[in-house]
Amino acid sequence: MKLAAIQMVSTGVLSENLLQARVLLEQAAQEGAELAVLPEYFCLIGQHDGDKLAIQEPFGAGPIQHFLADAARDLGLWLVGGTLPLSTSQPDRVYNSSLVFNPQGDCVARYDKIHLFRFDNGVESYDESRVLERGHQPTRFALPSKDGHLWNIGLSVCYDLRFAELYRGYAHDGVDLILVPSAFTHTTGQAHWEVLLRARAIENLAYVAAAAQGGVHPNGRRTWGQSMLIDPWGLVLAQQAQEPGVVCAELSPHTLVQRRSQLPALQHRVL
Repeated sequence: MKLAAIQMVSTGVLSENLLQARVLLEQAAQEGAELAVLPEYFCLIGQHDGDKLAIQEPFGAGPIQHFLADAARDLGLWLVGGTLPLSTSQPDRVYNSSLVFNPQGDCVARYDKIHLFRFDNGVESYDESRVLERGHQPTRFALPSKDGHLWNIGLSVCYDLRFAELYRGYAHDGVDLILVPSAFTHTTGQAHWEVLLRARAIENLAYVAAAAQGGVHPNGRRTWGQSMLIDPWGLVLAQQAQEPGVVCAELSPHTLVQRRSQLPALQHRVL
């Protein structure tokens, strides 16, 4: 199965971001991708945390969800809409949600980001809990690819990457592929991004696909980028450092079987 990780540099204007995403998704489809993954906050990186509240949508309706459904249907893709803000029961909180659409344009899975990022080094300061409500439920979905393999795929978002127990749970459930749409800061990405992604692939003997924000945004925020696809042995199959682009690679179920047979570490777990 060919997978495309979409890298973006989103702005504070929703229409600009949807246009940028559509162009990149069309490129992914032209390159033969069956599954395309957009980055976290593909729809908006605004001037203030509260800007997410202004574009929030109830689950099941809204211009961002309609855009994703239409793109999946028009392009014949399985499409993971990085994240978008979905309404909660509180007017001052939203979920940071990843939605999965099949090629018919149906939403088949939803994951609300569980771990909320907080970081303060005296220069940069972030606290997602100011406007986000955390999710509680890990989410998987099944994708029947054209090669006949039924891919078992686990969803996660950005800061989740630091919590290995989430991915161990996915491995226990037989996940083949882990998705990590992200908007890592340049500071934390430079220090930890690649090593964490490769570790999640190696320890769980699974493919990892990370679609990232990568560049300097109009609000001054600098994201790390380096969207990448990693095989179950921890080998980087494809990556892009910065700026918008499409990162593609072929994923092989035979590689999964081979690596898990050679090193049956998942069968050796005792804790």
